[in-house]
Amino acid sequence: MLYALVPTLLAAEAEGGLFDLDATLPLMAAQFLILALILNAVLYKPLGQAIDQRADYIRGKQLDAQERLDKVKALTADYERALADARRQSQSIVADAQAEAQKLAAQAVAEAQRQAQAEREAAQQEIDNQRQSAMAALDGQVAALSRQIATKLLGFELG
Repeated sequence: MLYALVPTLLAAEAEGGLFDLDATLPLMAAQFLILALILNAVLYKPLGQAIDQRADYIRGKQLDAQERLDKVKALTADYERALADARRQSQSIVADAQAEAQKLAAQAVAEAQRQAQAEREAAQQEIDNQRQSAMAALDGQVAALSRQIATKLLGFELG
């Protein structure tokens, strides 16, 4: 019985078995390759180009941003140096102005002291002159009073 089934099984395998190697397999392979080529041409290449363009755009923007950042850093450093120079100059100007003001104040004080000394000396000279004239006047009055006293006491005039 087994021998009777073998030819029928072989005939069934030849007509459409599990691994039938006719023109279907190469046709499916060709369809797959054509589909892959079409997908590559229609979807993958434009998508890859868009991704590459976007990557180039981002890279360009990053480079531009880096250049701008470098420029900003350089300008900031320049401005900081200029600001430091301006501060130093303003401090030296303030110090010079303070020194000049102190010099002028010292000169004004010295001039005021000289004027006060001159006025004091002039006042002292005037006081000395007035004292001498007062002494001279007193000497004359003392002499006259002495004569009057002597005349009254002695009863006659001296002199």
